[in-house]
Amino acid sequence: MAPRLLVHTRTTDYRHDSIPDAVEAVRGLSGFAVEHSEDPADLERPLAGYAAVVFLSTSGDVLTPAGRRRLAEYVESGGGFVGVHAAACTEYDWPYYGELLGARFERHPAYQPGKAVVEDPDHPATRHLSAVWDVTDEWYDFHSNPRGRVRVLLRADEASYDGGGMGADHPLAWCRRQGSGRVFYTALGHAAEAYRAPAFLAHLSGGITWAGRLSE
Repeated sequence: MAPRLLVHTRTTDYRHDSIPDAVEAVRGLSGFAVEHSEDPADLERPLAGYAAVVFLSTSGDVLTPAGRRRLAEYVESGGGFVGVHAAACTEYDWPYYGELLGARFERHPAYQPGKAVVEDPDHPATRHLSAVWDVTDEWYDFHSNPRGRVRVLLRADEASYDGGGMGADHPLAWCRRQGSGRVFYTALGHAAEAYRAPAFLAHLSGGITWAGRLSE
């Protein structure tokens, strides 16, 4: 039986036009049975049957109090959590979520091409990439630098684009442990074009398989 993913895309703030393309792209990744939801009640139910819960460009408050408890219990007991792009703009009033994800969104410059530098080529989300990856995206800045709390996989080269606000040390994708669970986050994935790009899809698939303990 294929590993199950719960892909959640509820938004109560900015909504990305790319969400339908993103969901279809995740459905197209080999080896997963994908359940897509925007109903917060689906996060109130037992989650143990999922290899990972994916927050795919969610924004604002998307969980009920019961859903918050259920998600925390799931991750702490060994579940996988994946945050993509605007997942960092989600649940600002829930301190646990900020700890879970590793950092919260602050701002971004204009959508533009730039370079992502691979810091950890041994992770499933990055081992297919060359040392420098040319990407077009929004290049999120975060309220605080997560380094030291996370395993940084990619960093942004701010010299390669205009408007970066974090300086030379600008983590862009990372993973971490939370309790017995695994967490992967990538700031990339703003536009529909990303979900048709083989390099990005391999990056996303690698992060999901790692979080879901389907790869090391």
